[in-house]
Amino acid sequence: MKRLFFISILFLALKGYCQKKYPKNYFTNPLDIPTVLSGTFGELRSNHFHSGVDIKTQRKEGLKIYAPADGYVSRIKVAQFGFGKALYITHPNGYTTVYAHLKKFAPKIEEYVKFIQYKKENYATGNLFFKEDKFPVNKGDIIGFTGDTGSSGAPHLHYEVRDSKTANIINPLFFGINPIDSKPPVLESIKAYTLTKNSRIDNKNKNFILPIKKIAEGKYSANRIFAAGSIGFAINTFDRLDLAPNKNGIYSLEMLVNGKRYFYHNVETFSFSETKFINLHIDYQHYKKYRKKYQKLFRVKPNKLSTYKEITNDGKIDIQNGLSYSVEIIAKDYAGNKSSVKIPITGKESNSLFQKQKDTTEYKIIAKKFHRFSKDGISIAFPKNTFYEDVYLDFKVENGIAKVHQPTIPLNKSFTLTFDVSKFSESEKQQLYIANLEYSKYPRYQNTRKKDSTFYTTSKTLGNYGLLKDSIKPTIKTLYFKDNQWISKFTTLKVKINDIGSGIKNWRATIDGEWVLMQYNHKKGILTYNFSDKKLVGSKHIFKIVVSDNVGNTNMLSTTFFKKQVN
Repeated sequence: MKRLFFISILFLALKGYCQKKYPKNYFTNPLDIPTVLSGTFGELRSNHFHSGVDIKTQRKEGLKIYAPADGYVSRIKVAQFGFGKALYITHPNGYTTVYAHLKKFAPKIEEYVKFIQYKKENYATGNLFFKEDKFPVNKGDIIGFTGDTGSSGAPHLHYEVRDSKTANIINPLFFGINPIDSKPPVLESIKAYTLTKNSRIDNKNKNFILPIKKIAEGKYSANRIFAAGSIGFAINTFDRLDLAPNKNGIYSLEMLVNGKRYFYHNVETFSFSETKFINLHIDYQHYKKYRKKYQKLFRVKPNKLSTYKEITNDGKIDIQNGLSYSVEIIAKDYAGNKSSVKIPITGKESNSLFQKQKDTTEYKIIAKKFHRFSKDGISIAFPKNTFYEDVYLDFKVENGIAKVHQPTIPLNKSFTLTFDVSKFSESEKQQLYIANLEYSKYPRYQNTRKKDSTFYTTSKTLGNYGLLKDSIKPTIKTLYFKDNQWISKFTTLKVKINDIGSGIKNWRATIDGEWVLMQYNHKKGILTYNFSDKKLVGSKHIFKIVVSDNVGNTNMLSTTFFKKQVN
């Protein structure tokens, strides 16, 4: 008991230290509405940990975003995907704050960004970097307006805090953002692992789900298991805040074995370079098969996450015959609410009644070596260290489809997939592209590089790939107006575009022969031009737009509209 008391005091002291080393009252909230989160820092996302907090904007766009402290706009980036419209403020206290998925920037910044877009004749700006004197901001200044641009599922503000020197991301909750949270995390289930060929759990050398039962608020129990050798655990868990029904990520995971800490992980801070190790932190194979994320409470060798602290034996538990063990897994949110489950274990030697099938194929991958395999006109090439560990790979070609294992193994690097297309005519090659066919109903275009007799692409996902043909032009349809219509009261001009094959690649729109900026909402397939961008001369105007897909099929629409100028 004394030891447990000491560990608890030490943990609280460490947490207090973390909170003291960040300025609690330096930054104000960037929005003037109650703080409700739809996403927490370090949350488990696809191939990465979430690098900020997602603040709900009451399902609205256009809410004012305020500078949380003095500083200057040091970077702006506008992209079709990812962060969409993003703005970065560097502050004199050594931190940079980031705001993503914006609808638009503050007027002076918006004017400058549009100048760049019209100069480049491109919606995407790339990274724009600024010195201190270009766009200085004071605490409370409006810097932009919330939106839904980029890879956003709904209107919200993605907000980050970074160390200006290292660019490491830090949990924004350490800086004084305090969403209401009185609910402990929810523990859904535990997964147990036999980590060597001699390990046993309940007389079996296999991994399986341990059902757990809720016995009180924040308290769970599991049935006793009998084990031998090296074993490990993983947990499926999430957190909910008071004012939102959505599932959020937790702050920390801890595992105690007979009261001794064996594993501890928290999401205080991490670097972008290590976020890819999320695929080793979770049971990647289980996630790919069943779409459930189990966080491991043991470390595999290639995992270099700095979020792991005070780990004993890499979190692996060596069970001795005849001994009893009490394993406690504790999940906490940032507010300190916790849930725990205890797993009683008895060490018992046994012969395996079921043993994992040995995985062997003719394609053996040595992780530290380069490998290239070819079959029926299709080749795959894996650079050194593409895989985190040695594996046996399944590779076969059926009806022109390359089946490169299953997408259940995480990759450290991209591999190259090459198709021999010498049998196709030049016109056929023009319409062909490489697609990911893992979901046959929804093939996904792969960036296809074309040479005379070969097409190739790169990918970080194993699975099924093949050549598809796209001979259909994209479609273009005007919205809310027709040819030769007066639209004097319109503030915007909208068209809807779509492509059922390789997907939209680019578009170019003009009014009276001059390029105009059209922002693309890829979720709705709508392009929008804002008439405030340029003053039109006269009342009769010709709008033209050319849209191309990823294999070069092109469609063009030309329409006439009439608009009186408003002074």
